[in-house]
Amino acid sequence: MNRLQLERGLIAALCLSLVASYSSVFAQAAKDYQPEVGQAGKDVVWVPTPQALVDKMLDMAKVTPKDYVIDLGSGDGRTVITAAKRGSKAHGIEYNPDMVELSKRNAAKEGVTDKASFAKADLFESDFSQAQVITMFLLPSINLKLRPKILNLKPGTRIVSNSFDMEEWKPDQTERVEGCTNWCTAMLWIVPAKVEGTWQTPQGELTLKQTFQMLSGTLRNGNVVTPITGKMNGEQITFSAGGNEYAGRVNGNTIDGTVKVGTKWTATKK
Repeated sequence: MNRLQLERGLIAALCLSLVASYSSVFAQAAKDYQPEVGQAGKDVVWVPTPQALVDKMLDMAKVTPKDYVIDLGSGDGRTVITAAKRGSKAHGIEYNPDMVELSKRNAAKEGVTDKASFAKADLFESDFSQAQVITMFLLPSINLKLRPKILNLKPGTRIVSNSFDMEEWKPDQTERVEGCTNWCTAMLWIVPAKVEGTWQTPQGELTLKQTFQMLSGTLRNGNVVTPITGKMNGEQITFSAGGNEYAGRVNGNTIDGTVKVGTKWTATKK
């Protein structure tokens, strides 16, 4: 080996050594990363949801192993990991890449990497239409910006928020964790089927007006017009008219259900 070959070999070895050294430093830095409460993010600052409220939110959503849970703004991954521990497939959407890697490490420590996944992504550019349950701890303005997209999800999709509501769309259920000091309120919404319009029923013409999950309108039979009030719970519809209680399930442009005690009731949208 001549001197030139020796120098080239030494330079190559030095380069490899430096690459290995820098890789080790960067890997250690990533491993040592710890988020700080209040640190800035793309849309919100990071504040962790108390574990007791995570549990309450998943309880309210009645999460089962059959559900696919998506956490919007998943932070350190605790909600996704908790859902995965319950047997659910769960996915976190988080814009901060350091938080994503931290979440992955946390999931590995808890032994749920087969069910918990995380992606570095923008909430407003993400598809979460396959979820049965969506959890979030975002600002009210972000909730409102996401609201139209959420309302177009499959009827029956359960949405749970930590502390912040969706203004005119009132929650179906609100609960507070006792003994908690900050960020202790969970709110649940169930995406309602869209039923506004005119329906033909054996009892007459049913006209429904819908404001989120709440219903009003009339049931017309000849010259008799009866006001109705009701509510949607996903695909389930209930309303009262003229002292009778109607219940049914919406399937596209048809409704099948019962009125009074077991009497069958159907409706077809005009």
